[in-house]
Amino acid sequence: MCLVSLRISISCLLPASWHFSISPVGCPRILNTTLRQIIVIGILAAAVSLLYYSLVVIRNKYGRAYRDKRFHRYLARVTDTEATDTNNPNLNYGIVVDCGSSGSRIFVYCWPRHNGNPHDLLDIKQMRDKTRKPVVMKIKPGISEFASSPEKVSDYISPLLSFAAQHVPRAKHKETPLYILCTAGMRILPESQQKAILEDLLTDIPVRFDFLFSDSHAEVISGKQEGVYAWIGINFVLGRFEHTDDEDEAIVEVHVPGSENKEAIFRKRTVGILDMGGVSTQIAYEVPKTVSFASSQQEEVAKNLLAEFNLGCDAHQTEHVYRVYVATFLGFGGNAARQRYEDSLFTSTVLKNRLLGKQTGMTSDSPYLDPCLPLDAQDEIQQNGQIMYLRGTGDFNLCREIIQPFMNKTNETQTSLNGVYQPAVHFQNSEFYGFSEFYYCTEDVLRMGGDYNAAKFTKAAKDYCATKWSVLRERFDRGLYASHADLHRLKYQCFKSAWMYEVFHSGFSFPVSYSNLKTALQVYDKEVQWTLGAILYRTRFLPLRYQLFSHMSGRSSWVEETSSKKTSVEVTPTGGASPLFTITICFLSVS
Repeated sequence: MCLVSLRISISCLLPASWHFSISPVGCPRILNTTLRQIIVIGILAAAVSLLYYSLVVIRNKYGRAYRDKRFHRYLARVTDTEATDTNNPNLNYGIVVDCGSSGSRIFVYCWPRHNGNPHDLLDIKQMRDKTRKPVVMKIKPGISEFASSPEKVSDYISPLLSFAAQHVPRAKHKETPLYILCTAGMRILPESQQKAILEDLLTDIPVRFDFLFSDSHAEVISGKQEGVYAWIGINFVLGRFEHTDDEDEAIVEVHVPGSENKEAIFRKRTVGILDMGGVSTQIAYEVPKTVSFASSQQEEVAKNLLAEFNLGCDAHQTEHVYRVYVATFLGFGGNAARQRYEDSLFTSTVLKNRLLGKQTGMTSDSPYLDPCLPLDAQDEIQQNGQIMYLRGTGDFNLCREIIQPFMNKTNETQTSLNGVYQPAVHFQNSEFYGFSEFYYCTEDVLRMGGDYNAAKFTKAAKDYCATKWSVLRERFDRGLYASHADLHRLKYQCFKSAWMYEVFHSGFSFPVSYSNLKTALQVYDKEVQWTLGAILYRTRFLPLRYQLFSHMSGRSSWVEETSSKKTSVEVTPTGGASPLFTITICFLSVS
């Protein structure tokens, strides 16, 4: 008789543990040692197979939700390019007119009925016509050109609204909000002229069109508001406002504004944006933790640069409360910076020539040697009837050194360009996207857009600057640069590369080792306008409407807005002649 007692125990981080016990007491002696070993190996193999099967089941169970979420996010990006189904009665629409300095553009957005989850935002997308093109139209000039004839503004903007009216289903017009938001061009007008233009819009548009349009829907927005809207739009498209339990997603610890005594929350890390245009440069990023100030004066300045807002529909929920820093720097755009540089160059050279009795730059035979132009490239500066001649030496490092004073940095802590307050950036746990000149500088000529690497960019910029102008022209003629790169880009690429580098690393104090900057023209193959952020923010209370109406069997209808910042909802029972009650929702604005 064999007295074999075998116990196999398997325990792991699973819903249960398995234990196998074999006690073949009284087994016949025919089961010799070899056979017993075979039995034990067989049992072990069965146990391992069971363990493997369990792991696969669990992985499928818990991983499917994540994979499905990723798939649906991908699918959303793909279907975002499909034509909008205007026959779908559950689609809602919204219109934003961006009245800029050089022209006005209208954008039509759409979204399905909210899913009822107060934690989720509306799924807003740009409307696309039957040919799958975005429903966008632009007209010129800018609305500010009508400052002296405000009575003509409604006629000027009517073609845009007629265009939108043709695309939004007629039955949806009365519940489609229309926002006319004016930016830079209008900001510089006197308040009286701004008011006259807005009054003409508010008076005439409701007569011609039946969109949902009230006093608060036409305004001149600040640079701060525009920056916040741009930040919202980018992060929405990137899915940074979605909630996740995925361990692979970058998260950040957030101290929600107004609840400093409560525990911090953890949510998806948002991205900051850097946008360098021709005239100005803007930076915007979330400040997840409570900020401190070096002085009371700095605290006062910071109030105008920090925006705190709730993107959620419930003011009592803090998961969508954000604190965002936004700063705009006029004169720090690529073209404006070059103009400032040339003005300084002209003034200082003329002064030196007077003191030293020289004629540097005053004739083509003795040009000023400019390190910020490519090698042997020629240029001219014209001021007050005088011409100053330049010839490039293509010295990238010297160019950087010369333009550093134009950053206007101060010795005060927590400051950036022009000595403006800038809260600390957590460089180890942050991500930024660079648009416009940040992209053009890295991609148009250097062909290295995307993930930014300071060392590689510096080497490429040095090589470009030091290349003879004749060689650059030959490459240009052979079509080796981006299709939209022109001779102006070629000539000033050296300067703009140095300017972008200095603004990013010296002005905004990003270390040269920073590896989380992506330069981009588009996100998911489409431009993201600040107007998307505007419609997201201004419709954030609509989920309340859907939640309310989904619990009512009666019918309901939106009525005209009762004031500049309130919306009323009449609730009428089916077959009833008069409303049972009216609900008023107050709308807040970013200040």
